[in-house]
Amino acid sequence: MKTLEIIGYKRANLGKTEAKALRNEAKVPCVLYGGGEQVHFSADAYFFRDLIYTPNAYFVTLNIEGQEYKAILQDSQYHPVSDNLLHADFLLLQDGKETKMDIPVELTGNAPGVSVGGKLVLKTRKLRVQATPENMPESIKVDVSHLELGKTVKVESLSPENYEILNNTSTSIASITIPRALRSKMNEEA
Repeated sequence: MKTLEIIGYKRANLGKTEAKALRNEAKVPCVLYGGGEQVHFSADAYFFRDLIYTPNAYFVTLNIEGQEYKAILQDSQYHPVSDNLLHADFLLLQDGKETKMDIPVELTGNAPGVSVGGKLVLKTRKLRVQATPENMPESIKVDVSHLELGKTVKVESLSPENYEILNNTSTSIASITIPRALRSKMNEEA
């Protein structure tokens, strides 16, 4: 799994006015949970660009005043109008202890239904996975090379190794839809 480093500084004062002053300086107030105590810190907003705005899942190395923590982004809050990051919550990773993450889906193969005029539609972009940090996959590969027109691949058809998929087994991941023009052509032929 990819790792991203965020450099932060502990916050001396907590509260609304302090958080607002940090945001005015292009910093994001953050909290690290999961250890014996919560660590309140702030980090520059540009450190979060790859973490939030790319579809990849990342482990985060938090460097808070020289002390390093391995964590994942648990939650993030955004401004309702400007969509700027307002706050980030991190969860401390512990070796051997399972954690839950949303892992992106990666489609592989060429679907025969597409070659006859169908459209491949990705219905679920991320799946919820539970695993230990060392067994967490970077992405979940889904083979679509067997999909014909109108067919769907679901979570139940996946065979995970060393991790568990928490989504409902009947959740559809990808399907081949029949466009309206092709459907009318098929009706005329019938």
